Amino acid sequence: MRTFHPVVLSVLLAGCAQAIADPVTSVSVGDWRTYGGTAEEQRFSPLTAIDASTVGNLGLAWSHEFDTARGLEATPLVADGVIYTTTAWSKVYALDAVSGKLLWEYDPKVPGETGFKACCDVVNRGAALYDGKVYVGTLDGRLIALDAKTGKLVWSTLTVDQSKPYTITGAPRVVKGRVLIGNGGAEYGVRGYVSAYDAQTGKMAWRFYTVPPAKGAGPDGAASDKIIEKMQATWDGDWSKFGGGGTVWDSIVYDKEFNQILIGVGNGSPWDRRIRSNGKGDNLFVSSVVALDADTGEYKWHYQGVPGESWDFTQTQSIILATLKIGGADRKVMMQAPKNGLFYVIDRSNGKLISAKNFVPVNWTSGVDMATGRPVENPDARYEKGVFVATPSGHGAHNWQPMAYNPQAGLAYIPAQEVPLAYVSDKPFVARPGGWNLGVNLAINSLPDDKAALKAIRATLRGYLIAWNPVEQKEAWRVDLGGPGNGGVLTSAGGLVFAGNAKGKLVAYAATSGKELWTYDAGIGIIAPPITYSVKGVQYVAVMAGYGGGYGLPTAFAELQGPRPNGRLLVFALGGKASYKIGRALQAPPVIVQNEWTPETVARGAELYGNTCSVCHGGGVRSSGVLPDLRRSGVLGDKATWQAVVHDGALKENGMVGFAKWMTPEDIESVRAYVADRARLLAKEPDQ
Repeated sequence: MRTFHPVVLSVLLAGCAQAIADPVTSVSVGDWRTYGGTAEEQRFSPLTAIDASTVGNLGLAWSHEFDTARGLEATPLVADGVIYTTTAWSKVYALDAVSGKLLWEYDPKVPGETGFKACCDVVNRGAALYDGKVYVGTLDGRLIALDAKTGKLVWSTLTVDQSKPYTITGAPRVVKGRVLIGNGGAEYGVRGYVSAYDAQTGKMAWRFYTVPPAKGAGPDGAASDKIIEKMQATWDGDWSKFGGGGTVWDSIVYDKEFNQILIGVGNGSPWDRRIRSNGKGDNLFVSSVVALDADTGEYKWHYQGVPGESWDFTQTQSIILATLKIGGADRKVMMQAPKNGLFYVIDRSNGKLISAKNFVPVNWTSGVDMATGRPVENPDARYEKGVFVATPSGHGAHNWQPMAYNPQAGLAYIPAQEVPLAYVSDKPFVARPGGWNLGVNLAINSLPDDKAALKAIRATLRGYLIAWNPVEQKEAWRVDLGGPGNGGVLTSAGGLVFAGNAKGKLVAYAATSGKELWTYDAGIGIIAPPITYSVKGVQYVAVMAGYGGGYGLPTAFAELQGPRPNGRLLVFALGGKASYKIGRALQAPPVIVQNEWTPETVARGAELYGNTCSVCHGGGVRSSGVLPDLRRSGVLGDKATWQAVVHDGALKENGMVGFAKWMTPEDIESVRAYVADRARLLAKEPDQ
């Protein structure tokens, strides 16, 4: 009689798309109950009904339209025939996973002005499920628990000081009866931390600060207190006035084998280390992975990819756990491909670096010194002597979009990109409390008017899906996606890789070769990661479609032009034949303003726009379509209305706060002069 190993048997049964009990997690492998699919966050599904031979028959089973055209980044969760997802402004939805019927929705009513605090759109990356509850972090810093059956609020706890520019966009994780959540806001000058809350009551169990208090400030009464001196020794001056940064805004992974939580830590605040730390020190724990005891939150080990980082090289990107055979021995590792362009394999028992190799071209470093684990920096990279064009940049060689790992193929799949950025010190640096404080003059990246120059710049912006062998640290295959800002990844035992892209296509590739096997045109840019699940013997693939986010919101080179339609949840099954139609609004004509301004006023407006407005409304006032194109806005034509909106905050409930704290009425009028100048250019050359 032939017998099978239990894991093999579970995969075979899953191939029949049956919901069977997983002996490790005691949940159905037909469900998708956690952000990364399982605790290891490999985004690998054992389901095989949809495979290379059947995927060509995949069709739309149903779709649901949401009430927002802002970015959709959530990983839907599926349990017991219900799909749970989140949208912009931290709204939560539960739908029947087979029919798409809306079961309930919950609006946490985030104040519109909170949108200004969000560096990278009013997005939310998803929920957590545990013991009949749905847990979600809200943009304004709350952690809420909802009844999974009714959507009714069970409890809500405030996780941040709302007087400071903190936000939450990441998905919570539940570990040993506690809900873990971090926050964002480093661009605005906050101090990062991760917190654990009792899943039943919302009471905080522990907190770990990723940046120390200023010297002489005393302990925080937190789990991080035991290593304050170690952290402080890596900083100089008084970094507390800018917070220091180090926010834990994305990856939080539970490593059961070592009873530890691995957190990815973000950039320093301001970006330029010369401002935040007098140009000295490693600045622990910015741009690091930190391991914490799962019970107490106390420090165990860390690995810092970019000591004293100065480029917005966050290390918050996907952390994947696996066992790899390296040098003939099984090694329990974590894998990460963060913004800085290097793929890391780290021993998760002690944090020691096993290997590191760049997966895209990099110029800030020539590689990693394996004796020390530190990068060998380009002497010009810290822009101390002038402009440095960094590759990759703060947009990331790989950003938040989750990568995946297929243990059968032995490959990791990275949504990679090449987006250079010019860095130069912002001199003289003037702090803007509550606003962006980078120490970098972004206006230097203003786009030219010359069409040939624009085309050349566009050609430097690339996006890829890269299959990476983590043992050999080399590329297995790649697919050129054209531009950057593409979606996250799903892989399966069916030999497939699913990934969406900024052109609005959801594509299935062969896991071992990258051959395109199936595609669906959603008509909306896809930046979220797909999932797969099964209900009553039928396997489904689901993805949130809605463009936006840190790259999609401001890009002047969007793959799809014009105002964005509302986002959708798209669900596919073999033989699906649901109808689907996307309507796109027509572009309004440019508004021609009769006022005349001096060239100096227009130039002043260009600088202010580049450093303040471009991160939302697009470089050179070229909108991606997620937010209004200011060149076409009716507000542009009237000085008083422009001042009411930009200075006074007349539209703050829509996320457009007033800038009276940071800009004078004269400054704001100069911005209008610059936008009006761009509108005139658009009228002359419609493809600008």
